[in-house]
Amino acid sequence: MSNQNTGSAGAPSGQTGKPLPPIDPNAPLDRRRHAFRPDLAAENLRGRVEAERFVSGNWGQVVVPSIQIRNKPDTSAAVDTEALFGEVLVVYEVANGWAWVQLLRDGYVGYAQADAISNDVEWPSHRVKALGTFVFPEPDIKKPPVAHLSLNSQLRVSSQEDQFYRLTSGGYVAVRHIAAEDSFARDFVDVAERFTGTPYLWGGRTRLGIDCSGLVQVALEAAGFSAPRDSDMQRAEIGNDLLIPEDFEGLQRGDLMFWPGHVGIMVDGIMLLHANAHHMAVTVETLPEAVERIARAGSRLTAVKRLPALCA
Repeated sequence: MSNQNTGSAGAPSGQTGKPLPPIDPNAPLDRRRHAFRPDLAAENLRGRVEAERFVSGNWGQVVVPSIQIRNKPDTSAAVDTEALFGEVLVVYEVANGWAWVQLLRDGYVGYAQADAISNDVEWPSHRVKALGTFVFPEPDIKKPPVAHLSLNSQLRVSSQEDQFYRLTSGGYVAVRHIAAEDSFARDFVDVAERFTGTPYLWGGRTRLGIDCSGLVQVALEAAGFSAPRDSDMQRAEIGNDLLIPEDFEGLQRGDLMFWPGHVGIMVDGIMLLHANAHHMAVTVETLPEAVERIARAGSRLTAVKRLPALCA
């Protein structure tokens, strides 16, 4: 990767792309979604924060199956989220093998290992719709795969050969596992249910490991709906509030249940699907059972949200 930080975060020459969402001037500053430090900040924050330098940043793209986004440039630092193959991001700085980045998907800011990011961006035409798929060196399932890609990984397809798509980045993926970028699943809960049994992993967003808000975000994304990354953001920004029913009557498939630092998805009027540290997995259990157990740990249900666009 280049160490230059003076470029504009616009689409690469000869290509089209989406800029980061405009900054709401009234939104409270949040280091998870606003790129600022005492020595460096994003140009779109000029006038709102103090910093020694302001930069627009350059486009970058994830070129490995996934990269961990950390809150510090240190392999021992906490992992806040993951960016998947083909995801586009803005790179504000590269130093000592680390890139300070902001994800195009949800605006999340953090540090990623720089060698997993390319300056050459190929804006995706397709995405992975299966929980996971393999990249083969040839259009032949008997060939040892060269990579595993997760749900919602972004791809650019150059051609089709029988039951395989050829990727511009190299390799072949099964047609059945891939969808056009604008083709989405009909039911985000169905997508989430497919993760049942996946190990719990703080910051995870794949079938290898996932956390509670990651499950909500990934499932909604697969169904064509944008969602912020963390549960407090999801609580504040998506869906409409419902009164919390004392007897849990009136809940329906797709309702989101919130506790401080936790979120789950209703499968129907009684069963809750969530990635949780108690079971260390994505599990389905009755809502009363989950509410009682979580209350014993000192946390109570704080909100129920319904997503109108999914309830037509």
